[in-house]
Amino acid sequence: MKGIGFFTSAVFGNGEAFFPASRKCKDGLLSLQADERRAPLRAWANACGPVDRWQAVEVEEPRMDQVKMEPECRWVWLLSCFSTSPETCLSVSLISALPVLLYPHGLQGLHSLQALVPSLLRHEVEMALEKLGLTLDRTYAWEMFLDMMRSQTRNSFPNADLPRHFTDATRAILVDWIIQVHEMMNFQEETLYLAVHLLNCSLRQIKVTTANLQLIGMVCLFLAAKKEETLLPEVSGLCYLMDHTYTKHQLLRMERKVLCGLKFDLSYCPPLHFLLLFASIARCSAMVVWMARYLLELSLLEGQCVVFVPAQLAGAALCLARQVLQEPLTPEGEAAWCLASSIHAGSETILLRVMHVLASAAAKAHTRETCATFIKFSSPETLHVSRHPGLKNTPGLLGVCTLPS
Repeated sequence: MKGIGFFTSAVFGNGEAFFPASRKCKDGLLSLQADERRAPLRAWANACGPVDRWQAVEVEEPRMDQVKMEPECRWVWLLSCFSTSPETCLSVSLISALPVLLYPHGLQGLHSLQALVPSLLRHEVEMALEKLGLTLDRTYAWEMFLDMMRSQTRNSFPNADLPRHFTDATRAILVDWIIQVHEMMNFQEETLYLAVHLLNCSLRQIKVTTANLQLIGMVCLFLAAKKEETLLPEVSGLCYLMDHTYTKHQLLRMERKVLCGLKFDLSYCPPLHFLLLFASIARCSAMVVWMARYLLELSLLEGQCVVFVPAQLAGAALCLARQVLQEPLTPEGEAAWCLASSIHAGSETILLRVMHVLASAAAKAHTRETCATFIKFSSPETLHVSRHPGLKNTPGLLGVCTLPS
């Protein structure tokens, strides 16, 4: 992979070079020791800002029976069969009839989630959150999950439009550079997703010139690290990575500008948390999880993905990974996949749309200049998922982007 300090060949319309930086980056600069870092996932209380808590609702059985008879909630009846008689749900007919999505009409029905979800799904969600370390007390795991589903609606954008002097290609180059800096500093994955989210918000909330684009990218990564990491780099070290193009005073002043523009709101539930939650419930293999993580990180480079909520991105990445790898599943595994798929938010059309975007990005990832993610996921630690032959064939890859009938 190219070092952090390099001249990017992309130029703006006025001919200014993008991201001037030196080649003298030292291998040991700002590196963090593995034993000094925190656990891979933090408690939900630290990963998301305060929101209104959902109150527990006791649902009477007659009301549940009435809901199950509604046509748009047929999955509830099927999952209740799974919870009472597992052998029934393992039949091919029931599996194929189970809709992939929980909300065919979007997130409007989220308020009734607690009343509709059967006890089996709630149990699986609680077990998965506890296993992933996203909650310290299982008693509140379900409420935390509801907070995750509710808060994600605040983390998407009505459209993918950028300020007129920026383009999707410019943004992709900046995000690719952030990915390289993030990897060199050995930060947590949540830090990367939060940094890109803050960048997306900042580009729409405050006025930024092309000359300060690299500076705002570094500031967003620095703010994300302050929220997610235990050890932080020095401001002088960040300036060094930018070849001292900006001073410490400029970086701190931009930090204040970004915080004021965002109204100090740094809360964000990354799609990575949803992906790991879905994968845990679905009993996915390590290969499927790594492939899904690769596809999900590729979505950071795609400007059009900002209009989708985290659960949609995570669900599409996991579904596409499963389709690409075509791993055979046992009947129990198929039932677990159906259960996890019922949480995806949005319509089938939205899910397929996201899958097509990710498939297109994966097919051209090895040929793009912004290839930091491709190289990152080509290592033995990631099972070489980015080099899977199925990802290079664009027509074939798009052809498998169909949901099971």
